[in-house]
Amino acid sequence: MKNRFFRNAVLVLVSVILGLGFVSCKKESGGVKKIHVAHTNNYKPYDFINDHGASDGYEVAVLKEIDKLLPEYEFEYTPTSDDDLLIGVLQGKYDVGTKGIWITEERKKKYVFPENPIAASIIGIVIRTETADVIRDLPSFAKYSGKLVPIGAANAQYTVIDEYNKANPNDAVKLIAGDSFGASDGYVWVNEGRYDAHVDIKLSFENNVLKDGAPYSAYRDSLTFIPYKGIPTWPIFNIRNKKFAEDYDRAILQLKENGTLSKLAVEYFSEDVSEFLK
Repeated sequence: MKNRFFRNAVLVLVSVILGLGFVSCKKESGGVKKIHVAHTNNYKPYDFINDHGASDGYEVAVLKEIDKLLPEYEFEYTPTSDDDLLIGVLQGKYDVGTKGIWITEERKKKYVFPENPIAASIIGIVIRTETADVIRDLPSFAKYSGKLVPIGAANAQYTVIDEYNKANPNDAVKLIAGDSFGASDGYVWVNEGRYDAHVDIKLSFENNVLKDGAPYSAYRDSLTFIPYKGIPTWPIFNIRNKKFAEDYDRAILQLKENGTLSKLAVEYFSEDVSEFLK
């Protein structure tokens, strides 16, 4: 009796497992592929966790709109750290990652980059406000002194200024490769006159200097940010997801054409950052 009961129980269990497998196969055969999206959890307004505990931010919002245009995919979002995102996409734990990423030759060897960026970072220089009447852009800064806080040679910001110098040899700034100084060093050194400008990202300047309670809010009146250009930011795809990257490109072009990207940019950045890419 016990053996017959055990055999019946096993048969029921096997039936359940087979049934679950059938359901799973039905879903997969329906053509819907789950896409695991990783994003940083505290990089406002690009990617963050909102007060309701949900994935939010401009880049996340764009991906959610892309999900709507691609019925063959279902996106699932995972907030995480910078390192886990980069390693996870590389190893296939995540299909795509987004965190305000700049493209580099080294990253192009590890990940698939799409043809179209998802957003932009606005890069520029931080100067003393007292010099704002004569320093209006990089050429006028070069004429003023060109004394720039050193930038680590491996930093993507170094490449941006190096490219500017090559394109503007008559208005080149003094680019010195140094250690990877923190933003705080640049703010302090410019404020005290040791250097006349510090390369920075507009968002970093706003968070570190302009916001109430910012760590360097004491410099709010003495430092000014001068925008230079927009640097495209990109989602990165696992090397096996070239087809998905192509589908992303198709969808994001639709969002650009119908004005969705501009609308979301104004919502999250209070300005259309894509304008800086033109």
